[in-house]
Amino acid sequence: MIRRFGAPKQRNRQYTPRPGAYAILALGRDVLITHQGGPFDEYQLPGGGIDSGESPIAALHREVMEETGWSIQSPRRLGAYRRFTYMPEYDLWAEKVCHIFLATPVRRISDPLEADHTAVWSNVITATRVLHSEGDRHFLRSYVRDL
Repeated sequence: MIRRFGAPKQRNRQYTPRPGAYAILALGRDVLITHQGGPFDEYQLPGGGIDSGESPIAALHREVMEETGWSIQSPRRLGAYRRFTYMPEYDLWAEKVCHIFLATPVRRISDPLEADHTAVWSNVITATRVLHSEGDRHFLRSYVRDL
């Protein structure tokens, strides 16, 4: 059973499965996170949805590049969590299964490719306070304990 964070599943609501791959991008005690502006205005672990036919690792590389402009190496899966949420950009109620990876940021290639995203370096303590998702904060705290 995958641990749930956030609101419970609402009865009589149809949820679409939406798997995603997200990264803790660590260099020492600093992590690269993303700030999504616009209507969301929140800090997140870089990552996002796994497209049909795409592997989680390929999605992770693509999403990290889109949201931060960085290339990564050596992704290692740490675990997963799920959450039930409304995704207004898709007008979709989703059961998100968030696969969390630890990876090394290698090189900044460009600015973030996605609109309203900014790559932000943060120390891990601050990042565990500002990340929007409770599940992301949980995995980052677990990473910090392992340092």
